[in-house]
Amino acid sequence: MASTDLLDVRPLKAEHAEAVWPLSIEAGWNQNVADWRFMLGAGRGFGLIGPDGRWQASSLVLPLGQRLAWISMVLVTREIRRGGVGTGLLKRCIADVRDMGAVAGLDATELGRPIYLPLGFHDLYSIRRWHFDAVRGAPVAPPQGIEIRPATVADLSKLATYDRSLSGMERPTIIAHLLLRQPGLAWIAQTPSGAITGYALGREGRVATSIGPVIADSEPIALALKSKVAASAAGPFIIDVPEVHRDMRAWIEGQGGQTPRAYMRMTLGTAKGLHDPTYVFALAGPELG
Repeated sequence: MASTDLLDVRPLKAEHAEAVWPLSIEAGWNQNVADWRFMLGAGRGFGLIGPDGRWQASSLVLPLGQRLAWISMVLVTREIRRGGVGTGLLKRCIADVRDMGAVAGLDATELGRPIYLPLGFHDLYSIRRWHFDAVRGAPVAPPQGIEIRPATVADLSKLATYDRSLSGMERPTIIAHLLLRQPGLAWIAQTPSGAITGYALGREGRVATSIGPVIADSEPIALALKSKVAASAAGPFIIDVPEVHRDMRAWIEGQGGQTPRAYMRMTLGTAKGLHDPTYVFALAGPELG
């Protein structure tokens, strides 16, 4: 296993977004250059450069407030895998999070979880990645007394406050980025008095439109929001849903959805409110938390 002391770890900046993008393409992931540029601008990236000047490995720490940081984009190009580079970069990220005095979180694939457990990470809840091509049938109507309308820049402050109370994350920068990047996929559910009862965002990806985050007071509201986002864009779609939400699963299966993989949400330490997916109906993505 490579020690982080022996690895020539370089900082990854937003200006490296296009150069590092081939790593996620090689892995078959959905991120595009805009995703990389945002993540490297909002977080701290670490990577390795090969003799030919190409990026051979990457990793990312994305702060979600002062007490939580998300680790993601741990990627190693094929020719240098199985040499401990990925684990070395992961440990570099963990050290960075500890220096912040924060708890590290991540969404582990089935292959990644056995690596994270010996490092002290523990399971929170399981998640399913879903793919579906298009919406079938009429959009799902919201519950009686709930209105769904487009989200706007004027809603950002209220959305960040609402999100923090139900997701356990502080991510106003992510919410603002997604809303401004794809305003046509940004929707709010509210009562007649204007109280927010849910919201949904989305973004274009390399191969599919990603739906999420979707945060709501109840599953019927989340279903209506998710249906609205899917009806607002061309497919195919990807969405990451906590397995506890059975009606959500049934709706996606009704759209012809397939689930190629599962994730486990994990943390290294305890982050208040993060263990409970009751109001989290879709992730922003394993790379964003």
